[in-house]
Amino acid sequence: MLNTQDILETIRMIREENLDIRTVTMGISLLDCVSDDEERLNRKIYDKITKTAERLVPVAESLEKTYGIPIVNKRVSVTPVYAVGAGLSPEGFVRIAGTLERAADTLGINFIGGFSALVQKGETVGAHNLIEAIPEALSSTERVCSSVNVASTKAGINMDAVEKMGRIIKETAYRTRERDSIGCAKLVVFANMPEDNPFMAGAVHGFGEPDSVINVGVSGPGVVAAAIREAGHCDFSALSDTVKKIAFKITRVGQLIAAEASRALSVPYGIVDLSLAPTPAQGDSVAEILENMGLARTGTHGTTAALALLNDAVKKGGVMASSHVGGLSGAFIPVSEDRGMIEAVEAGVLSLEKLEAMTAVCSVGLDMFAVPGDTTAETLSGIIADEIAIGVINTKTTAVRVIPVYGKGVGEQVSFGGLLGRAPIMPVRGESCADFIHRGGRIPAPIHSLKN
Repeated sequence: MLNTQDILETIRMIREENLDIRTVTMGISLLDCVSDDEERLNRKIYDKITKTAERLVPVAESLEKTYGIPIVNKRVSVTPVYAVGAGLSPEGFVRIAGTLERAADTLGINFIGGFSALVQKGETVGAHNLIEAIPEALSSTERVCSSVNVASTKAGINMDAVEKMGRIIKETAYRTRERDSIGCAKLVVFANMPEDNPFMAGAVHGFGEPDSVINVGVSGPGVVAAAIREAGHCDFSALSDTVKKIAFKITRVGQLIAAEASRALSVPYGIVDLSLAPTPAQGDSVAEILENMGLARTGTHGTTAALALLNDAVKKGGVMASSHVGGLSGAFIPVSEDRGMIEAVEAGVLSLEKLEAMTAVCSVGLDMFAVPGDTTAETLSGIIADEIAIGVINTKTTAVRVIPVYGKGVGEQVSFGGLLGRAPIMPVRGESCADFIHRGGRIPAPIHSLKN
């Protein structure tokens, strides 16, 4: 039986607390598109994507109207392209990026992810050529997103790939320098990349997935912040229960949309990603959640503990609401996309080092932060290496999405607009890590990876 109070509460959360479905993402396998004829390969990729997802946007818009729940993004993820175009040159991969862009434009979706490679133990020719193509591919497209998995707990860290990605990020920033280096906002470097992540820029359709699948990413930092505020000064057990209960309700909304989209599209339902994804809007901030717990400002002492409680409680509440939870699932802490994080950086309370410490207990990593445009490729690689090590040692997904903004220095601002928000340029350490980065080879897997 429908509970009138629950219905009214959901309406309030949507209208007053920014509850939404952040994304409905259709994953599509391109493995049956493989061809040694490049023109035929591109034609098959375009046809497969546009045919499989042709009703994605209309169905999502219909569900918005039926249930009154905003669905902010409609997206597609595909099989990591390095495996689909394994024999291509870098120029060939750039042409595939153009095909993905054209398909995204035809469908009317926001982003398409999967211009990606997995290189945690080394590079194939296809992976090498795709990575070399990333700067041109991202600078010549608007909707194509790219990711590279450079490490896993089972394999260790491919430091040759980490070194290379510092250079690739630097080149991508340069090629989009007239637009505040925005190309880097579409590029993420992973450890332990999930195969069912619906969020960009890291969404891919993994090799163990069905031919097509629907994955949904929910949001709701404003809902959680309001619940904590209403709970008042309770102890930590009660605080955790408050977050669990509201996470349960948010996840139920996501599961409803996932199931209905799956039914309408005749595509299997994959997972609900529980991640609390903030926006620059007032009251839609993970930082505000932490401050409602009692912190004067996010980044002060106690922040990591508060985030650990939040992340754990969100997952506990979510898994009670859905049997198919996946993706990243937890709390995102992107700087540019979270008003409270921006204000904490501007106040000098939240530093890059504190952000890194926080990623040990949250769900993704160092996300959407800007650094000076003259930051060296080796320093970028060092930042990546530190964050990736946290993921490998802790057997969790971590990632880096860093934007070295050409022509900007510490204390200046960069504005990306929309959901990408704005970012203060954060300082990095001036001491070089180049000799360390240039050692090459692999950092071995940790001993606890041997679980067979």
